[in-house]
Amino acid sequence: MESSSEWVRVCAASDIDAEDVLRFDFAGRAYAIYHTPDGFYATSDLCTHGGAHLSDGLVIGDIIECPLHQGRFHIPTGSAKSAPACRNLRTYPVRVEQGSVFISLSRTVVS
Repeated sequence: MESSSEWVRVCAASDIDAEDVLRFDFAGRAYAIYHTPDGFYATSDLCTHGGAHLSDGLVIGDIIECPLHQGRFHIPTGSAKSAPACRNLRTYPVRVEQGSVFISLSRTVVS
């Protein structure tokens, strides 16, 4: 993985199909990288309700559905959208350059 002080290369953009999610592990943490109709996004990978990996879930437009209890989150903002999920996800800035997806782990997105 390529990295700088702020941005870490995740994968080629073509590695994530449209309306899909990829698990990315870095420095002992898991992140979910999404390809939605509006672009690429990143959140923490663990559901705030049951601790399941959201990267095993279902992407529906800009929503991720947890595979364990079907709680839903808005991918761009991380906001919890349906029970049993009630705490928002942490989100991270993403950029695509020269066909690669990068995530910034030094800061989170404030919605």
